Amino acid sequence: MHHPDICIAGAGIIGLSLALELHHRGHRVTVLDQGDPLAEASTAAAGMLAAQDPDNPPQLRPLADLSLSLYPAFLDRLYNFSAIRVPFQTHTTLQSLHPKHNSPNELTPADLTAEDLSHLLPALTPTGHRFILLDEHSLDPRQLAAALLAAVHSTTIDLRPNTSLLSTRSTSNSIEIITATGTVHSSRFVDCTGAWATTTSRLSHLQIAPRKGQMVAVALPPSLPLHFVVRTPDIYIVPRTTGPAAGRAIIGATIEDSGFDKSIHPDDIHHLRALAAALLPPIANTPQLEAWSGLRPATPDGLPLLGALPGDPNHLIATGHYRNGILLAPATALVMAQLLSNETPSVDLTSFSPGRAVPQTA
Repeated sequence: MHHPDICIAGAGIIGLSLALELHHRGHRVTVLDQGDPLAEASTAAAGMLAAQDPDNPPQLRPLADLSLSLYPAFLDRLYNFSAIRVPFQTHTTLQSLHPKHNSPNELTPADLTAEDLSHLLPALTPTGHRFILLDEHSLDPRQLAAALLAAVHSTTIDLRPNTSLLSTRSTSNSIEIITATGTVHSSRFVDCTGAWATTTSRLSHLQIAPRKGQMVAVALPPSLPLHFVVRTPDIYIVPRTTGPAAGRAIIGATIEDSGFDKSIHPDDIHHLRALAAALLPPIANTPQLEAWSGLRPATPDGLPLLGALPGDPNHLIATGHYRNGILLAPATALVMAQLLSNETPSVDLTSFSPGRAVPQTA
């Protein structure tokens, strides 16, 4: 019987990126998923690599910066395995800030063209916010998913879709992973099941909860060749500038505590479109192309869980990335692979320890 070195539950962006990193290091890897690979939050995201987002917890910044530094090599690896090139869609973000925030990158008219400013004039009027420009990339998560899945399929990674994880049992030097189709015996186990991790992680003191986000894609009018992201604390508009989705913009997203309900509500979509139109009036009446939702895995302190479960060095977890799964995938893959290889992680993981004490929300 095949006994992997490492078994991963969850074939999303985190799980498959980790599997590819472990394969690169010579490990035998099995990946289980309760449904289809990359079918949940990984392809529901907007794709902003928002390491500088002022709403991110400050403890996240070292891991986010590491991930940004790894992204070019990560995309090159995917291309080498899959022959699918994943391009960056944008390279700049226009970020609205509350007055309390400080930044050296104040927006001046010279930073954007006259055409850009004419489209953004309503957003640049005094509204209690001010704007800065961020050197920030975005990509299309659907393109990323296609390349990642093709890359995994080109390797000896044992990917098992439609294989629900039921429970795990640790022994002295291995772990049994009980699934709906049988038992997998592995030296180590990593839970990358995202919003579903609470049911399998045994982390009674630190819950992972789904946070629903509804989103909508609209067609950009020919008069608005948007080439940068627009983001406020309430809304973001992310254009697709190249590839099969070029000419559309992604508008998002709601943040809802709705359990695992992924239904779409027209009133919420209308509200998102109204917020976006207040920033960019030319998209007020453009055709709606698609609406969908995803479930972000959230922790009480907004930080991911990265490392071994307390008292169980063979059972690790990598989840809770909330809104930054796409951004943090390369760094998460690296630091988790370093832990599994008994190496010192490239960044201090204390803030992300599964054993950390976190005040519970009401």
